[in-house]
Amino acid sequence: MKTKLIEFNSNRENINLIKETIQSGELIAFPTETVYGLGADGLNEEAVKKIFQVKGRPQDNPLILHIENMEMLKELVEGDLSKAKDLIDKFWPGPLTLVLKKSKIVPEIITAGLDTVAIRMPNNEIALEIIKISNRPIAAPSANISGRPSPTDAKTCMEDLEGKIPLIIDGGNTLVGLESTVLDITGEIPTILRPGAITLEDIQGILPNVVVDKGILKSGEKPKSPGQKYKHYAPKAEAYLISGSSDEEKESKIYEFLKKNKEKKVSLMVTSELYTKIDNLNLEIIDLGSRDNLEKIASEIFRSLRTLDKNCVDVILCEEITKEGIGLAIMNRLEKSTQNRHI
Repeated sequence: MKTKLIEFNSNRENINLIKETIQSGELIAFPTETVYGLGADGLNEEAVKKIFQVKGRPQDNPLILHIENMEMLKELVEGDLSKAKDLIDKFWPGPLTLVLKKSKIVPEIITAGLDTVAIRMPNNEIALEIIKISNRPIAAPSANISGRPSPTDAKTCMEDLEGKIPLIIDGGNTLVGLESTVLDITGEIPTILRPGAITLEDIQGILPNVVVDKGILKSGEKPKSPGQKYKHYAPKAEAYLISGSSDEEKESKIYEFLKKNKEKKVSLMVTSELYTKIDNLNLEIIDLGSRDNLEKIASEIFRSLRTLDKNCVDVILCEEITKEGIGLAIMNRLEKSTQNRHI
């Protein structure tokens, strides 16, 4: 299969190509504000099967449906939406996915057989226009091979998916850089199943009793959200977290690790504050940004992991940061990327 890479514009030929690709049951990769998605007609079971096949994704891992308007939402869910109203008014379009009771038109392959469905309205003009011209909810996990860091640009999508899908739409770099927050509001206690840019503190402003799921699933239990059960976001290199209560302690751990691993090509991903203290080391160091700007750090995580993999490093050491605000989402991804291994 030849993969075509196009820029999104109002060119009628491109619009028709996107529409025909989706409506014929094929896949496209496209930008959202979070990461690039691998999209298919969310009501076409055969098309959705291709997502799992291309990604190598287990079919008990549910998908998110992306919508463009409230009429779509009403067709996809059942029951009272009053609990969702204030969240939708404040955070949609945006990086918040809501888990709701599904309607009968939602294929079981989307929900892994559960009676709930995850839905969001992306805050990206290209994504919204694609949904609009397709006139279908778009099922879309991240546009990468399962287990790898999520793509934040079209070039990275091409690295994973060239020859596997017919179309990739280039919309530049994504803004957020991490997948959406997933919030389950079907139970008595609203629960964050996956942290993202819409933080615990943000949601507490509307639902004070919201909690964060511990993420520990019992054997055989089906995950209600992407990112809960399987290995995710992993680079090809070995990866470890640099923990410590001070920069001095982190520095000491880095030097000790380098001393014991002289034969390995080691690279670092650290905050600006730690970078200024260790930038004289003779190795590749990525400055993720200041600890005072967690949004900047979030946008750099997946891109940095991919960059270091391209440079064929043996080991990546990632600095641990606070879990406050969006830091919770950053650390969720880093803990999965490193399999929660520390130095």
